[in-house]
Amino acid sequence: MAVTINKGKAAELLNFTPMIDVVFLLLIFFLVATHFADEDRELDVTLASASEARALTAPEEAVFINIDRDGKFFVDGRAMATDDMEAFLRQKQTNNPASLSVKIRPDTRGSLQPYVTAVNICKKVGIRNASLVTQAPE
Repeated sequence: MAVTINKGKAAELLNFTPMIDVVFLLLIFFLVATHFADEDRELDVTLASASEARALTAPEEAVFINIDRDGKFFVDGRAMATDDMEAFLRQKQTNNPASLSVKIRPDTRGSLQPYVTAVNICKKVGIRNASLVTQAPE
């Protein structure tokens, strides 16, 4: 006599395919978002060295101004003239007046004037938290 075992229908109703799709979509989103967040820190500039330099821990709302050896400004991965940079920073300051932070990364092989110009624009716009990014001596 054959015995039939009733396993129930609960195992048939669980479909993990949509959950796996959501997990993969979230994984792709965070991989792409992380790549864009690091893009501002990857411009090839030679930073000045300082004995008191510490690892950069940028707050969520930080704007990076990269200055290459020719004195060109790069903000959010785009080359900008001083007028465009001023308008951009003014808009950022308007959107987040309390916690906006600006990190200026000048190339040591260039002149000092573009750095002074960037600091002056930050002061003109009303940004109080502008700082120079350096590296530890090797």
